[in-house]
Amino acid sequence: MTLEETRDLDRADPLAAIRDRFVLPDGVIYLDGNSLGPLAKAARARIAEVVEREWGQGLIRSWNEAHWIEAPLRVGDKIARLIGARPGEVVVADSTSVNLHKLLVAALRTRPGRTTILSETGNFPTDLYVAEGAAAAISGARVKAVDPAAVEAAIDTDTAVVLITHVHYKSAARRDMARLTAAAHETGALILWDLSHSVGAVPLDLTGCEADLAVGCGYKFLNGGPGAPAFLYVAERHQAALTPTLTGWMGHAAPFDFSDDWRPATGIARFLTGTPPILGLAGLEAGVDLALEVDGSTLSRKAEALWNLFAEHMETRLASHGFSLQTSRDPALRGSHIAYAHPEGFRIMQALIARGVIGDFREPDVVRFGLTPLYLSFEDIWRAVEILAQIMAEGAWEQAPARIPGQVT
Repeated sequence: MTLEETRDLDRADPLAAIRDRFVLPDGVIYLDGNSLGPLAKAARARIAEVVEREWGQGLIRSWNEAHWIEAPLRVGDKIARLIGARPGEVVVADSTSVNLHKLLVAALRTRPGRTTILSETGNFPTDLYVAEGAAAAISGARVKAVDPAAVEAAIDTDTAVVLITHVHYKSAARRDMARLTAAAHETGALILWDLSHSVGAVPLDLTGCEADLAVGCGYKFLNGGPGAPAFLYVAERHQAALTPTLTGWMGHAAPFDFSDDWRPATGIARFLTGTPPILGLAGLEAGVDLALEVDGSTLSRKAEALWNLFAEHMETRLASHGFSLQTSRDPALRGSHIAYAHPEGFRIMQALIARGVIGDFREPDVVRFGLTPLYLSFEDIWRAVEILAQIMAEGAWEQAPARIPGQVT
């Protein structure tokens, strides 16, 4: 495809105007995959309003007058619309890791006689780490991680909960949510989905799939900002039975009664713990509101078209440079990023970043590119591959720095 042909695609793109609602630095093609979404202009304005008017002038009154106290449930209901959940099934709170721990321990406690948290090898590390901690909190519980292809067959009558990521953080492989959920239910197990690389990027229908539990972060495709609060989902049918062990005053049935004994709130609110992070919630709500403006099928079509353009241009320009595609070509089996393995992946990514193409690197050798339909153009994709081709033709990656321990990649 030529540069002019990509510009024709941009002129016909129904999402083209959304790009102008983000702060995108000049000279940068942002293909982070996707560990931090860019700043929405509405988020910048909203956070300023919270700081200057609601905090600065309203002070403590803003918990009521500016409706701060309602934000975790209000934003949760908005996220519910993005993931195919019902009102009252999603709440915004804490981090993904904390929410995983809450739900895993609660799930184990509701499945007496079952001892196993089942997951997959190569899952996002924090999921496995948190699972180990959750298992340690319940006598006799354990974590069993199997090859990704063996998860469904490994579900048995000792499985209390299956912990699985819907879209894999490295390869972008997408699970069949309906099938795996049904497999868990056949043995009486619960299933907990990590939606961090799904929400805001691919279609989701937790209600239609009869999912039990889910978590997800706010700083990726929801563009909530660095360290944005996460969310958790509990299907309404499970809410009365599941009680978190990480209990705090905001999950109390009457938090401002200040009673000594904890009594769980009705419904999803019982999974709140401490005081809501209002600045983070303000940024997240602006990002979620923007995502809700876009029809899901339109988003999916553009994501597929961006992916196809990237893959085809890579094959045209870089077929002889040692890149190995790690992501499925079937759009039903992948998320909204594309990954390649290359022996010099880290240095190649550093060279790309130095030239204004910001992707990311995942050990041991994967370069990852987020293809986010809300703010990326077809010309962005074409130019990014052209810059990569120049880097490889010139051998510019050879001058890039080696890994620095502890450096964010």
